[in-house]
Amino acid sequence: MTPRRAAILREMGLAPLWRLRAADDAAPPDVEIEANDQSPSLSRPSPLPHLSAAQPEPDSSPVAITSPAVTTSPVTAPGAEAGANAHSPLQAAGMGWEELEAAICGCRACGLCQRRSRAVPGVGDHAARWMFVGEGPGAEEDRRGEPFVGAAGKLLDNMLAALGLKRGEGVYIANAVKCRPPLNRTPEAAEIAACKPFLERQIALVQPRVLVALGRPAAQALLGREISIAAARGKRFEKDGIALIVTYHPAYLLRNPLDKSKAWEDLCFARRQLAD
Repeated sequence: MTPRRAAILREMGLAPLWRLRAADDAAPPDVEIEANDQSPSLSRPSPLPHLSAAQPEPDSSPVAITSPAVTTSPVTAPGAEAGANAHSPLQAAGMGWEELEAAICGCRACGLCQRRSRAVPGVGDHAARWMFVGEGPGAEEDRRGEPFVGAAGKLLDNMLAALGLKRGEGVYIANAVKCRPPLNRTPEAAEIAACKPFLERQIALVQPRVLVALGRPAAQALLGREISIAAARGKRFEKDGIALIVTYHPAYLLRNPLDKSKAWEDLCFARRQLAD
């Protein structure tokens, strides 16, 4: 085990040392994990305003994901009708990358467009084997137009590095909704439904080998039904023939560092699905 990988795992907050058993799949060599690291940068994070969208506790009451018509959005921005005609999510099925990202940035299909600074389409390798899907942009993501930046993004990058992955290389990262919900609240069912055609098209274009849902709203958006993290962990789901694994959102892990070891188990499980 290299000193760099050990430092990454310490940054993730995984200790005391334990060693993965040799798997019968094509997983990389054993990795030492630290389960109770007391690193002040992660175990006691300050409530920075640029954290990604706040995640609910894994056992909280699930939010039903429905598929209401886009036109039933409770708030309509000035000019929304014209914008929806020009950049309707319902037209996403035939779009290429350039057209899709332009449509996301110009979309006015729900009320989230009114307060956004920038829409956040996604980032990464357009032919990636791994695709990670989060909940929605936070304040920093809204300013920069890129998903998973700030403290939660740093933790996600460390999780990727522990798997031998790197943002932008064999990895694509997106969110269930492309605009920041006010005060980082959980996206509403209608907002997730409005953005779903965009997410579906991103998956179709990337054609990943494995999808990782980060948090309950992302899992429900991908599966189209209610689900809890506790019940979904350790199980293989499928989305259009693609292996789908559910784990915790990095923002939740920053607030609950004892669950980082569980998230690592989930990523190792996802890696085994990729090998299979």
